[in-house]
Formats: sequence, C-alpha cells, structure tokens
Amino acid sequence: MIEAENPLLSPPPLAYELPDFARIRPEHYLPAFEAAFAEHLHEVRSITGEPGAPTFENTIDALERSGALLDRIAHTFYTVSSADATPEIQAVDEQLAPLMAAHQDAILLDGRLYDRVAAVHEHLAERGDLSAEQRYLVQRHFREMTHAGAALDDEAKARLTTLNQHLSTLSTTFERNLLGDTNDLAVVFDHASELDGLSAGELSATARAAADRGLDGRHLVALPLFTGHPYLAALTVRETRQRIMQASLARAARGNERDNRAVLREITALRAQRAALLGYESHAAYITADETAGSPQAVERMLRDLAAPAARNAERERAALQQIIDDTEEEPFPLEAHDWAFYTEKVRQARYDIDTAALLPYFEAERVLRDGVFFAATQLYGVTFTERRDLPSYHPDARVFEVHDADGTPVGLYVLDLYTRDSKRGGAWMNPIVSESALRGTLPVVANNLNVARPGDDLPTLLTLDEVTTLFHEFGHALHGLFARVTYPHFSGTNVFRDFVEFPSQVNEMWILWPEVLKNYARHHQTGEPLDAEIVERLRAAEAFDQGHATSEYLAAAWLDQAWHHIGPDDEIEDVTAFERSALNDIGLLNPVVPTRYSSAYFAHVFSGGYSAGYYSYIWSEVLDADTVQWFRENGGLTRENGERFRRRLLGVGGSKDPLEAYRDFRGRDAEIAPLLKRRGLDA
Repeated sequence: MIEAENPLLSPPPLAYELPDFARIRPEHYLPAFEAAFAEHLHEVRSITGEPGAPTFENTIDALERSGALLDRIAHTFYTVSSADATPEIQAVDEQLAPLMAAHQDAILLDGRLYDRVAAVHEHLAERGDLSAEQRYLVQRHFREMTHAGAALDDEAKARLTTLNQHLSTLSTTFERNLLGDTNDLAVVFDHASELDGLSAGELSATARAAADRGLDGRHLVALPLFTGHPYLAALTVRETRQRIMQASLARAARGNERDNRAVLREITALRAQRAALLGYESHAAYITADETAGSPQAVERMLRDLAAPAARNAERERAALQQIIDDTEEEPFPLEAHDWAFYTEKVRQARYDIDTAALLPYFEAERVLRDGVFFAATQLYGVTFTERRDLPSYHPDARVFEVHDADGTPVGLYVLDLYTRDSKRGGAWMNPIVSESALRGTLPVVANNLNVARPGDDLPTLLTLDEVTTLFHEFGHALHGLFARVTYPHFSGTNVFRDFVEFPSQVNEMWILWPEVLKNYARHHQTGEPLDAEIVERLRAAEAFDQGHATSEYLAAAWLDQAWHHIGPDDEIEDVTAFERSALNDIGLLNPVVPTRYSSAYFAHVFSGGYSAGYYSYIWSEVLDADTVQWFRENGGLTRENGERFRRRLLGVGGSKDPLEAYRDFRGRDAEIAPLLKRRGLDA
C-alpha cells in the first residue's frame, strides 16, 4: 500500500524536520492527508470523551498536542502548491480544498469540544497557576471557536460547513484561473528593439523566458501579480508599454474559461451568506470583529481620511508628468496609465538627478542578500547564516540556510526561492515549512518566495530598488517566523492578527537605505565601487516622491476589497466592472491614469490568499511601522541593544500576546499616526 511507503507519514529524517522533498511525489499527498485527518479526529475524540471535568491540561493543552501530523503535511503541501504548482499538484489541490475545509469545520464546530473549551474559559479566573501565554491561549481558542460558529445549532452548522467547502473550492479555482491566464497573457515580442530601454540583464531574462517556452529568438515579458510591470519605467516604445499594461489589466477577465468574474461574484455572495449565518451584517464586519481594527467602520474612517489627500497628491503628480510630455515630445499626448512610470522616472531625474536604471549594477542579488539582508540581521540580532547545500528543498532554485544565534544556538532554517517560473503563483510571500513550538520540540523552518526574472546563464541577477525592497520586506516576515519562541503551536511565528502581521516586515524595510547597511551591499557588481554618497542622499530625499500615485493605487485596492465585502446576502452584483467603478468613485479614487493596484479578477490577496476584507492591513500596520522607525532613529538605529529589544518584546512573542499590548511593551505607548502621514506626504 502507498501508506506504507509514504514519506509524509514518517517523521522527516532531515535536520530541523525539513521535509524530505526529494522523496515526496504528488500521489503521496492525498493518502497522507486522509491518514492525518483520521488521526486528528481520533485525538480530538479522546479529548471530548474524557470523563473528567474540563481543565486546561485535559482540554486546551491536549488540543494543542493534537494535529501534529496534519500540520506537518499541510505545511509541506502548501509550500509546494504555491511555489511549484505543476498540473499534478494543482489536481491534488482541487481535490483537497473541500476536504480540508470539512476537516477544519469538524474540529472548530465540534459541539462537545466547544463545551469543554467554554468551561475552561468560564473558570479561567480560578486558575492562578496558569502562565500568561496559557491564559491567552484559552481566550483565543474560545474566541476563535465562537467566531467560527461553534455555538450555532446543528442545522446552521450543516449549512455553514457546506458554505465553507464551496468557498474553499472557489478560492482554488480563482487561483488556478489566475495562474493560467497570467501565463497565457505573457507578452511576446519579435524584436529586441521593441524592448528598448531595458538593461542587458533584463533583456536576457526576456530572451530566456521565451526560450523556456520554445520561442527561441523572441522575447517574453511575464506579468507580475500587481497592475502594470516594473519594466514600464524603462521601456521607451510607447506601444510596448501599452501592450504590457493592457495584458496586465485583462487577466482573468476576458470571457474565456479562465475568467474569474463569475467566480469572485459567487465567492463574495457566499461570504455574505456565511456572515449573516454567523450573525454579522457583512463579511467585512465578520472579519474585522476579530482583528485589531475591531470594525469595518474603523477601517472605512482611516481609508477615507487618507484617500482625499492621496488623490490630490496624485493629481499634482499627473500634472507634472503631463507637463514633461508637453515639453519633450514632438507630438504631445494625454498621459495614460502605461505612461506613468516612464515619465515619473524623467521627473525623478529632473528633480533629484536619480536614474533608477543606473542603480541596477549596484544591486546584485547575492550581494544584496548576504551583505544587505543578512548583514542587517546580524548587526541587529547577532544571527548568522550558513548555506546548507546538503539539505534538499522542493525546487532546485530554493536555497536552504541554517541560522544560528551569536552564541551558536540553532535558530532554524531559512529557505529563499528567488526566481519566477510558470508554476509559481505571482507576488512575494513568506510561509512556514515547520512551525516552532516548545510543546512539540520543533524549531522553525521558513521560506521566502519572490518572482525575480532570471537573466541569461552568464549574467548576474541585478535587482531593481523595488525588488530590493521586496526582499527586505519578506525577510522581515521570515525573521518574525524564525524568532518567535512560544510553547504552543497556535501562537507560532506569524500566527498573529492579519492587520498586525505586516508590521514586522514593513519595519525591516528601514534598513535598505540605512547608511551602515547600504554601503555594505550597494556596490557595483563589476568594479566593487560603492554607490556614490551623493546619489544615496538624493535617494533619501526622494523617498516621498510619487507617493500620491503609490498611496492612491493601494487605497483603491483596499477600498475595493472592503466594497466587495460590505455586500449583504440579498445583494446581487451582475457587472463586476460597474461595481468597481462605483466603489472607486465613492471614495474619490476612480482615476484611469492611476488604476487600482489589483483589479477584482486578479485580486488574489482577497479571493484566494487569506486577505479577504483585510487588504487594509498594510496601511493599518504601517502606522506601527512608521512609528517604530522613528523610535529606532531616536535611539541609535542599528544596534544590538535595539535589535534585542525589538526581538524579545515583539518578534519573539509570536502570537502569544495581544499584539497591541506587545507593541506598547516595546514602544512604551500606543503608536501615533503622524510619522505615517509624513512618510506618505499626507501631512500637508
């Protein structure tokens, strides 16, 4: 039988319990999940069948010990399904989605288990011997089971389970459609001249991408997850820019078999029905009720307060771009969305004497990683990184690094998967492969995925400043996952509120232009010369440049997410485009020259990525981030003392403490919004 040979059903023999990916095949997953589901249910039945009165030990602690096999298999599978979704893995994912949803409901909606958790919660005040983490664990289990619907009657639970299974299938469909249509819409060019403006490395990457698809002698521009493309800033041929932008905007909304519009309408309708079943007026109300925001009204207030000044700034930026078109083009034309990045670079050059394309030679990927990202972490936290080529990963591109504290104590493993490929979903992310838990005796293994275009074999990988930012950002998530030290797996790593989770990653971006860090990694890949100090100062002076556009496109997407998830169970949305226009007009961000960062049909964050009614989290967390950056600047910056304070009081607690309480412990007070407004140019 396959179970007897299934490597997923035995403890991994590798260091840090890293899955033995070399031995795992697609056909291993479903049988392993079935065995893990059965084992988990048996463990929970042992808890609910306990004859003694419910206690922390026989209920909450026992619940935390259960499901270890399932967690291990799920982390392994979802790592692969996001980063290397071959047709075989996609087929498994489609079959697994409703099974996983049903299993989660079987646990969260178990009435006997809920009664025991509720009893422990009711008598919590009598247990003075419990630690702060244990007390918070009781509160969270009770809150999460209640929020999931455990207190509903059996008929409502049956309806809820059906909804959850259907939603899980639809989310998988959305992601599959988007990946397929994004690959189909990659833009092919016959001549290198059509890509004039790209660097030699970028041009070689497009040639390699075309060759990988059997299009030798041509060039292929793959599309990123967000609207537009980084190449738009450099491409001199306007028709080329237009083709790329049109392809980007068309994804999963072309009336073909991969059109996501009907899928997302059904998703939002079912989410609204589920929210009503659970006693909430909307999915947004349901989601924010268990986030730090507390309510959709709080989110709306913040987004509206920021939208008007952001739109005004974007209009001033548009006027400056139009002026440069009128002044420099022989036949001036009205600025369009595909022109924005290109002429923004011209304005940047005129105002700050910065040519972002000229920065590429200074951001060689390996140097950015070792002498920038890793260096900053070593200076702050004392950790070191050693590549482990002996440890296999899920794809040849994925590299494994062992992390140690300054005293040699093992911290965990860090996996970096830098390059784009057709089987990898768009965007960038961090995910756990093994979760840290003292109860289970595991140390963390975390992965970062990016989608950097791979250049030709003989050329170095040169990153744009945006890609450098993404690497530092995602590594901030990785540090959160690596540094958290908790007893219970429920609180491991980044298992925190959605509108708090982006905070540590955003904070890590501060080190990109920090003097000690920048001078260590920003060196010409051929000569070794450091980036000129005057250019560095101009980069810092330009940090608020183009923030009207950046803030507006982000806020438009955040508002679109909220709009979709404010609909009620009786609302019927027939026209996705009309709905988008109405929603963006409502907040004053309907601007074809500044399109939303994600249009609905390719808004993976909210329809397949866990950010439903939560995309506001980035700006919500950025309040904490900007306030923290100010603290570091006021307290000496890049020092071990500062790093240890941030690590011990915030990163290290994982989810084992109320996040805003942890922030107050670190900062000494609540966050203030003024630093964010200044950063975004919204304080005028």
